Amino acid sequence: MIKKLIRKILGTKNKGGRDANTPVVLGPQDHGIEPRLLSSNAVRVTSTLQEAGFEAFVVGGAVRDLLLGVKPKDFDIATNATPEQVRKLFRRAFIIGKRFQIVHVMFGQDLLEVTTFRGTTSDSAPKDEHGRVLRDNTFGSQAEDAVRRDFTINAMYYNPANEQVLDYHGGIEDIRGKTLRIIGQPEARFREDPVRMLRVVRFAAKLKFTIEPTTAAPIAVMAPLINNVPAARVFDEMLKLLMSGQALACLQQLRKEGLHHGLLPLLDVVLEQPLGVKFVTLALDSTDSRIAAGKTVSPGFLFASLLWHQVLEKWTAYRAAGEFPIPALHLAADDVLDSQTEKLALQRKIGSDMRDIWSMQPRFERRNGKSPHKLLEHPRFRAGYDFLLLRCASGEIDAELGEWWTAFYEGDEATRDDLVDNVGRAPEGGKKKRPPRRGGRGKAAIVDGTGNPGGGDGE
Repeated sequence: MIKKLIRKILGTKNKGGRDANTPVVLGPQDHGIEPRLLSSNAVRVTSTLQEAGFEAFVVGGAVRDLLLGVKPKDFDIATNATPEQVRKLFRRAFIIGKRFQIVHVMFGQDLLEVTTFRGTTSDSAPKDEHGRVLRDNTFGSQAEDAVRRDFTINAMYYNPANEQVLDYHGGIEDIRGKTLRIIGQPEARFREDPVRMLRVVRFAAKLKFTIEPTTAAPIAVMAPLINNVPAARVFDEMLKLLMSGQALACLQQLRKEGLHHGLLPLLDVVLEQPLGVKFVTLALDSTDSRIAAGKTVSPGFLFASLLWHQVLEKWTAYRAAGEFPIPALHLAADDVLDSQTEKLALQRKIGSDMRDIWSMQPRFERRNGKSPHKLLEHPRFRAGYDFLLLRCASGEIDAELGEWWTAFYEGDEATRDDLVDNVGRAPEGGKKKRPPRRGGRGKAAIVDGTGNPGGGDGE
C-alpha cells in the first residue's frame, strides 16, 4: 500500500512513458562532454570508490553544466557506498547533515560532496505539519536516487571511467529543449521541500530555460510554504540566487512566480519606482559583471544595495518625526535588519558590513575640516564610497558629491587639502568648481561594487 502511494506521488515512468528504472545510456559521441572540464579531484574520488568495489558517478548540476559545455564550479559524487564506508577511504573526509547524511571530502581547499544513493522516502520519515521532510537517511538504488532528485536536468550520472552518461528521466532531451521540469508530481515535490520553488526560479533565470507549465502551475499557490523552511536554508538559497550571474533576472522571476513575499519585501515597491529600479539594476549589474569576470563579490554590499530604499524610506519617516539625522538612520537600519534577519537569517558579519555602508552615507556630506580625512581611514571606506557612487549614478543624489570624493580618494595630500579648502566656494561666473575626473575612476568603482580597496575581496 505504501509503495503504491509512493509510486503515485513520484511516478515510476519518465515523461516519455518509459520505465524510470531503466536509464538511457549515452556514450561520448552522444553527449559530447569534454573530459578536460572535469575536476581531477572528482575523477580521483570516483576512481577511489570504484577501485574499492563501489559504484561512483559525478552527478547533478555538474553533469548538467558539462552537457552545456560549461566548467562546473562544484562537483558532487553519488555512490552506493554508505557515508561510513566513504569516510574510511579518504584521509580528510567528514560526515555532516541531519536531514540526509553526506560526506565532505577535502583536497586542500577543494571540497567535494559525496552522497549515498537515496532510497524512496519512508512513510515514517519525520515531517512537519505541512508535509516538509525533516530527516530522511534512507539509502537505495541509483534508480531510486534519480527519482528523488528535483529536476530532470539534475538527475543524470556521469562515469569518468567509461565516459558514459546515465539518463533516467529525459534530462538530455530537456537540456536540448531548454526546459526545466520537475520529477514526479509538482505539488508533492514542492511540499516535500519548498526550497525547490526557489531553485526553479534560479535555474530558469541562470540557464535561460523555460519552466514547464505543469511544474510552474502550483508555485504561486504553494509559495507560502517557504515560510516554514528554516531561515538559514532560505538565506543560502537566496545568496546562490543573487550570485548566480543573473541576479536581476532571478529577482524578476521571483516576482513573476509570486515567491518574493516575505523574502525581500522591498521588491514590491522598489522595482516599481524609477529611482529604485535604476539603483537596484546598477547594483545587480555590477554583481553579474564581476561574477562573469571570475571576480569575488561582497554579500554585505549586495544586500545593503537591495535593502537601501527600505532603509531610506524609514530614515525619512524618523527624521520627519523629529529625530536627528544620524540617530534616525541607525533606527531605520535596526528596523530593516531586524525584519530581514528574521526572514533570511542574515549572518552577523554581513549585517555589520551593511550597517557600516549605510552609516557612512551622511558622513560623505561633511567635507570640511578633518572629517573627509577621518572617513578615508574607515576600514570599510571603499564599500561606502562605491555605494555613494551607486546613489549618484541612479540620480538619488547630485553627481557632484561622487565626483568630489573620487578626486579626494585618488588625490595626493596637496590635492585633498585644496579640495577641502574649496568646498562650497564658487569661482568667477557664479558656479561651483567641480573637481576634475581622474581616469574614469568613479565609473570603474561602480562596476567593481565590492567595497574593498584594490577592487575586491581576494584579488
